[in-house]
Amino acid sequence: MPARRIALALTLALTLPAVAADWPQFRGPAGDGVAAGFTAPAAWPKELKKGWTVPVGQGVATPALAGGKLYAFGWEDGQEVLRCLDAATGKVLWKEGYKTTPAGGPASGYPAARSSPAVADGKVVTFGVQGVLVCRDASTGKELWKKENTGRVPGFSASCSPLVAGGLCVVQVGGDGGGAVVAFDLATGAERWRWASDGTKYASPTVVDVGGLKAVVAETTGTVSAVGLTDGKMLWQAAFSSKYNASTPVTAGPVVMYGGSGKANTAMKLERKGDALEATKLWANDENPVQYGSPAVASGRLFNIAQDGTVFAIDTATGKTAWTGRPAAAGGTAAPQPGKGGKGGFGGKGGGGGYGSVVVAGSALFTLTPAGQLVVLDAAGAEYKELARYRVADGGTYAYPVVDGKHVFVRDRDSVTLWTIE
Repeated sequence: MPARRIALALTLALTLPAVAADWPQFRGPAGDGVAAGFTAPAAWPKELKKGWTVPVGQGVATPALAGGKLYAFGWEDGQEVLRCLDAATGKVLWKEGYKTTPAGGPASGYPAARSSPAVADGKVVTFGVQGVLVCRDASTGKELWKKENTGRVPGFSASCSPLVAGGLCVVQVGGDGGGAVVAFDLATGAERWRWASDGTKYASPTVVDVGGLKAVVAETTGTVSAVGLTDGKMLWQAAFSSKYNASTPVTAGPVVMYGGSGKANTAMKLERKGDALEATKLWANDENPVQYGSPAVASGRLFNIAQDGTVFAIDTATGKTAWTGRPAAAGGTAAPQPGKGGKGGFGGKGGGGGYGSVVVAGSALFTLTPAGQLVVLDAAGAEYKELARYRVADGGTYAYPVVDGKHVFVRDRDSVTLWTIE
């Protein structure tokens, strides 16, 4: 190789971000909201370094990161569009879409994609607001299979992020009048099993492993249920109904934790009894009910954002609140109470209560407000402690941040931006 080309290659290797860990589907590789490969700096910088910004269409879908590629799902020009970006440079490697209609009715204020792509086995899967499920070749974007008639959608349109596990793609289909959890063969698109439910809301399915028995955990209109990953057989169910059932459950070993609007954050320990599961309630904490945010679990703590905008941590062993707090506004005062409509949310004026997202990375808790503020908290501390605060967008940040080593990808209403912690 000529010396000039060698020098160029070395320059690129030194200047482009390195991929530390994949974030292949909603809430990360383990579904627990934890990002690997991050070490907090000795001193947090005053500002983050801005890398690239790329338009990706309207939407609030969290991107997926796999193999140095970022997959962003959005809506533009009458199509739901999936873009594959080079995560280091932001270069669009491919872009594919299909014609559809945006979300309407009560969801018209947020008409575009809200479901995160899922990447596995060289494939990437998306689930659109009208229930269109598409599997593509992750390298080329070529359509491999497509399901267009998955049934009616909930009042605020389909919001379930597809789950990929055990060679299956699992989604919740249907709406308020009846729904189902359905597993498709990831390679072929063939339906492998279907479990009928009382209805579908807005949370996404996740997986729990109980003594080697793997189950899909899903919130329906009126339950939280576990069905066998391989066959869809009912294994466990508990009554649960909140206003939206929009907060995705999280698991830690055999323990399932979930919450919702006006409801206690609850932990249930599942035990295997032959080919069935039995549950024991470990605790229920009603101090900080959540509305939309999905929790993260790490180092014996559950983190989330309450429907009034309070950030909280619960000790998962006892169920007791470890700490609570609200991000400080300019001047050190408490942030304004969230209102309805407009930009903002906690950490800024306006916005709807209950929005915001949490991701644990090392000893840091990254909290992204809908006002475009990334607030970094001490995840291991005995009390609420803010370490840093950064403006990462002008507002409308309803997707979850994707943390990759020293890099943070932030999606706003129409673009994705790469930020670096230096």
